[in-house]
Amino acid sequence: MRQVELTERRQKLNEERAIYDELKLAFGKKGVPAMIIEAAIPEIEEEANRLLGRMTDQRMSVQFQSQRDTKKGDTIETLDIIIRDELGVRPYEMYSGGEAFRTNLAIRIALSKLLARRAGARLQTLIIDEGFGTQDTAGRERLVEAITSIQQDFERILVVTHIEELKDQFPVRINVVKGAGGSSFSIS
Repeated sequence: MRQVELTERRQKLNEERAIYDELKLAFGKKGVPAMIIEAAIPEIEEEANRLLGRMTDQRMSVQFQSQRDTKKGDTIETLDIIIRDELGVRPYEMYSGGEAFRTNLAIRIALSKLLARRAGARLQTLIIDEGFGTQDTAGRERLVEAITSIQQDFERILVVTHIEELKDQFPVRINVVKGAGGSSFSIS
């Protein structure tokens, strides 16, 4: 009698374990999360390329790859960002600081827009903190143009900069002055 009970218990535990193994697979990195990422990639890529195109006169684009073949011939899950310009594909490290900044900005805004949309919210505020220092004059102009061109997507865009030539590029300015008694600000 005891052996029958133990056999039944073992069978029940094996069935439960099979269920947990399925759940582990479904919620593991190759399961539902991979499917969600795979579904989001085209939307992020399209929006990032729209923004990056504006910032670079259509010279640069990004492509996301979520799978890569290994040397052993296996396929692994990954998220590789491939950046192209008029010279072709180069590693991220080979782009200038300004090019890398524009690429990062486009991807971050695209990702933020996707997350806001999926949450049923509107992306209302964009803050760019000291992003212009890596830009040459032409890059700064394109970045200001890009910010201006996406301003309808946001209620407000705040740009933090110490570069004097940029301060007049935006209609409203908050000037912060650090003093001995603390910081003060004025709006112009």
